[in-house]
Amino acid sequence: MVEVNNLTMRFASQLLFEDINLKLDAGKRYGLIGANGAGKSTFMKILAGIIEPTSGNVSVQNGLKVGVLGQNQFAFENFTLKDAVMIGNKRLYDAIKEKEDLYINGDFEDEKVNDRLAELEIICAEEDPTYEVDVNIEKILCALGFDVSTHQNLMSSLTSADKFKILLAQVLYPKPDVLFLDEPTNNLDLGAISWLEEQLKRHEGTMVVISHDRHFLNTVCTNILDVDFRKIREFSGNYDDWYIAANLIQKQKELEQSKKLKEKAELEAFVRRFSANASKAKQATSRQKQLEKLNIEELQTSSRRDPSIVFKAKRDIGNEILEINDIKKSYGSNEVLKGISFKIEKGDKVAIIGSNGVGKTTLLNIIMGELKQDGGEIKWGATIEPSYFPQNTTEIINGDEQLFEWLQGYDANKDLDEIRKCLGRMLFSGEEQKKSIQNISGGEKHRMMLSKMMLQKGNFLVLDEPDNHLDLEAIIALGEGLYNFVGNVICVTHDRELIDAFANRIIEIKPDGSVVDFKGDYEAYKESLGEE
Repeated sequence: MVEVNNLTMRFASQLLFEDINLKLDAGKRYGLIGANGAGKSTFMKILAGIIEPTSGNVSVQNGLKVGVLGQNQFAFENFTLKDAVMIGNKRLYDAIKEKEDLYINGDFEDEKVNDRLAELEIICAEEDPTYEVDVNIEKILCALGFDVSTHQNLMSSLTSADKFKILLAQVLYPKPDVLFLDEPTNNLDLGAISWLEEQLKRHEGTMVVISHDRHFLNTVCTNILDVDFRKIREFSGNYDDWYIAANLIQKQKELEQSKKLKEKAELEAFVRRFSANASKAKQATSRQKQLEKLNIEELQTSSRRDPSIVFKAKRDIGNEILEINDIKKSYGSNEVLKGISFKIEKGDKVAIIGSNGVGKTTLLNIIMGELKQDGGEIKWGATIEPSYFPQNTTEIINGDEQLFEWLQGYDANKDLDEIRKCLGRMLFSGEEQKKSIQNISGGEKHRMMLSKMMLQKGNFLVLDEPDNHLDLEAIIALGEGLYNFVGNVICVTHDRELIDAFANRIIEIKPDGSVVDFKGDYEAYKESLGEE
């Protein structure tokens, strides 16, 4: 359905990938993976026809509908939610709107008006043969958490996260034959992600998706496209299948190189020892020819790098940790928190989950003293030294300081060598540590905040969606760091693999304000709800 021929992409002197040849088939759902900066989004934009490659081409089979997840959340500010979804099928949208206008303003005694209405009816029948456009859009919007009463509201009334949901609905509604999705799970809660997985598993055409959600990739994908070594390699299976296969291939290459290096050393030693010996000269010459024919390819360096996230507490935790008693918070007439209460015990590592808008971030801001509650009380234990990763990390990390200077600003007495080592563990090495804070990416800012938390050595970690902007390798390292941490954790996240990695207690805030407090991991919690 989609063919990629001799594709090469360069930005100035930087080569992202070259001579890529792929055939993307119908019925296959491809997960496009790779380190941040490897070229995933660039390749996706080339596939979608948004940007041109340096050389080569992409061809899509004639007659196929192509859907591309939009990234401009503010492109439809004056549209109602319903219309913003419907315009995903622009031919149908234009026909319906023109038809509505003619019925209101048209002169029905004019034959041209009646002829045009007939033409528009044909278009509507072709694009929506069952005449279920309203019902289908309503189902999608409700599944994404938008009540029927809001469907005629303007897009301008929504938060950025909800606008992104509408863009997702917009691309899914027309059921395109070819689907290109760049980070579709961003800003989705667990319920919406599960709904999206079921929708995509039923997609019968060709799909390419970029995601840093390992569980999502494992659930949805039938194939993996791996952007690494300036190539794009295809693997059958989901993310876990790719991980096993890719590591096996790398180990085989390392063994093969090791074997050849050993053979080279033995041949060189023989030639040195016997080249001047008349009785062995013929053998030495033969070995020299073998040596010249020996082809030892240099192992390519992967663009993937695994950060080392290690949280160590400088102070032991006492028996009194944290009590949240009857916390209430409203914004105007909107009561967000309706009396939240729970107590954190020693060793608890809590994942706070719930649909968007139930007050998870508000609760964390109150716990950390960033926001004043309307009622209730927060009681910290005397031994507790919390460290906080706020949701708006990318906004609050700014300025023209160099990276190491920014970290020094939080503790002028901190040893510079320790700061540099910490930055190195988070993949900022050498000259990179002299970068200006204002010039780093969202993912790099998140790694900087994690660096700060490691240096603070708090004994209670509070994190609000720390996995946003991180690549898969960093999310895995974060999960390991939280699991190994000897202290308490509260973390808001929608990444199920991250939850599985560290959480031994699940607290879900329901839309009605009630709280489900489950002591156990996420898999056990789902089983308790009768979910798989």
